[in-house]
Amino acid sequence: MHHFTYKDGELYCEDVPVSRVVEDTGTPVYLYSHATLRRHFRAFDGAFSDVPHLTCFAVKSNSSMAILKLFALEGGGADIVSGGELFRALRAGIDPKKIVYSGVGKTAEDMAFALDSEILMFNVESSQEIRLLNEVAARKGKKASIAIRVNPDVDPETHPYISTGLKENKFGIDIGGALEDYTTAAGLSHLLVAGVSCHIGSQLTRVSPFVDALRKLKGLIGKLRESGIAIEYLDLGGGLGITYDKEEPPDPGEYASALKKELDVKDLTVVLEPGRVITGNAGILVARVLYIKRSPEKNFVIIDAAMNDLIRPSLYGSFHAIQPVVRSERSVLKADVVGPICESTDFLAKDRDMVAFEPGDLMAVMSAGAYGFSMASNYNSRPRAPEVMVHGDRSFIIRARETYEDLVRGESIPEFLGGQ
Repeated sequence: MHHFTYKDGELYCEDVPVSRVVEDTGTPVYLYSHATLRRHFRAFDGAFSDVPHLTCFAVKSNSSMAILKLFALEGGGADIVSGGELFRALRAGIDPKKIVYSGVGKTAEDMAFALDSEILMFNVESSQEIRLLNEVAARKGKKASIAIRVNPDVDPETHPYISTGLKENKFGIDIGGALEDYTTAAGLSHLLVAGVSCHIGSQLTRVSPFVDALRKLKGLIGKLRESGIAIEYLDLGGGLGITYDKEEPPDPGEYASALKKELDVKDLTVVLEPGRVITGNAGILVARVLYIKRSPEKNFVIIDAAMNDLIRPSLYGSFHAIQPVVRSERSVLKADVVGPICESTDFLAKDRDMVAFEPGDLMAVMSAGAYGFSMASNYNSRPRAPEVMVHGDRSFIIRARETYEDLVRGESIPEFLGGQ
């Protein structure tokens, strides 16, 4: 459920007309509903209220500091994959003892930053990373708490680009050989083995892959405990999907119920890393129609948003519903929705039946709250869009639109080219 609804034919975000936001910000613009974000977080976190758990929002899905602050106020933590995401999480007020650091390519500098910040745990993903983290912790005179991210070779039945739990994926350590790496880590003086971690993919629409992975993790935890390695945390990752089109993913309650039936391992705190399921349908991208271009073969609706603003359709062939901000009785047009970028892959929808938009109309690209702005770029030297959060009947700019000056900040022309 989300708080984007039509009132008298006009799209509202909570109690604010979307067109009114556009009057203040221009287009394109990302727009988020505070009520939806809070509702989704509480629904997910509350589904696990009867077991020891920690809900660590996946910052990669939406790294807006205002959104991170909202989740911090709800008691949430953060799943990070870079030093920059750690900086954002801390700046937003997230308790470092609720931060887990994932990712296959952590640098020594980022490890040191995380150690100084006293985060909860590193999810390490290779034998070499284990040894490097021990060396960095030794130089700091600290002890790093770790979980090893294991790869359970479970098919998540999702898009191959967002599948992370198969043998051929780059993530994690093969579960069959993980015991050796755990034994190595337990013998290193500046590491504290604290958990087992797993993440099998994103946009999963069935519970069974999660359950299959959990069963394999339970077997590993049993072996570790038998060998004298204490495990305190079980990090199950994220990946629960949302409805973009006709998907029917399980709701957080159904997801939690299925996992809790399998959670018979005692004395564990479950770490969860939801991202898309909380923010995906809590945000939209609003664009303005520039031109309608017709040809014998195809119709194009050209808008002022592009693949640099929302790359998911170009990257994954992802579906995002297209809706008019103001409804009308116009006919239906089959068309591609495309942007100004000089690439044939610059589209937000292909061969889609939609209202016959006209130049100047406002268009809402739905379900854009996850992996939207966080994956945006400045390709074609396009300033990134602003972000706005609506709270009741008020809207707040939580990130200003970039300017041309922002595009060249940090650049310089050397003297031999006539620079100063």
